[in-house]
Amino acid sequence: MAKTNPGRFFEDYSIGQVIDHAVPRTVSGGERALYHALYPARHALYSSDEFARSVGLPASPLDDLAAFHIVFGKTVPDVSLNAVANLGYAEGRWLKPIYAGDTLRSSSEVIGLKQNSNGKSGVVYVRTRGTNQRGETVLDYCRWVMVRKKNIDAPAPETVLPDLKTVLAPEDLVIPEGLDFTNYDFTLAGEPHRWGDYEIGEQIDHVDGVTIEEAEHMLATRLWQNTAKVHFDATFREDGKRLIYGGHVISMARALSFNGLANAQMIVGLNGGAHANPCFAGDTIKVWSEVLDRAETAAPGVGALRLRLVATKGGAPFALKGEDGKYRPEVLLDLDYWALIPR
Repeated sequence: MAKTNPGRFFEDYSIGQVIDHAVPRTVSGGERALYHALYPARHALYSSDEFARSVGLPASPLDDLAAFHIVFGKTVPDVSLNAVANLGYAEGRWLKPIYAGDTLRSSSEVIGLKQNSNGKSGVVYVRTRGTNQRGETVLDYCRWVMVRKKNIDAPAPETVLPDLKTVLAPEDLVIPEGLDFTNYDFTLAGEPHRWGDYEIGEQIDHVDGVTIEEAEHMLATRLWQNTAKVHFDATFREDGKRLIYGGHVISMARALSFNGLANAQMIVGLNGGAHANPCFAGDTIKVWSEVLDRAETAAPGVGALRLRLVATKGGAPFALKGEDGKYRPEVLLDLDYWALIPR
């Protein structure tokens, strides 16, 4: 009996299948330090315990995207070890802050399957839940990933496409208990811009750029225990390149958006996302944002902005798709999310 895990292939999935993922992980302040070393992350609520306490939280939580990467990384050996590419996200919600000492684990349910027309691969849709040591769901989201077939002659499963929300409604968002931006310190946060200063349709060029290095990508991939072969093994792709982990692009883009969105402190909803084109070492990431919507919340002094975050490899700002409706070749990431900001 083979002792090693070859990973699942497309024909190994079935609708309703539930997969409990190894390995639980207890987070510490080291997670935050490493995250801030990898990315130019400067949002005050995630940088300072004192700032977090001043807005009603017991301490600075783990960065929202770091939590996402931990939960996501556990799913890779079971969902995307043999992936061609991670394609998109929907219905993501951050339900509880995660603090040092919390232990996270993940489970996924297969909610959709569709074989590609070439018969060599298919798209697998899963809903993943991250839970803490008390069994509380701290994060859930859907994603879909293209996975290779091991046996090209294996029969195609019945096509099932999940009915996913294109946008989370404001009432779907969960505001952390106790969060209060009434006495928010704009000086310490780094910018004066409030919820009301952003107009729907406004576009922001975040100006700064970062050239991606192979070493930092590999450190991030190992940190989040993401074992997908396309990120580790340069012989796995025909071009001999290791694909930069999409989560690395997401975090880099979010960190770069600080310049212009410093007060968009917490991500609480992920409406959708697409890794439009592959990213490789040597690409220079630049980002821009568009304000898609605004909403009030019941929390004192707290508003929500729906934002589109676009990362490009050196492309001009505000150019997203061509006349054919397809993403321009320089676009790496198109992410639609809700963030909390002081009113």
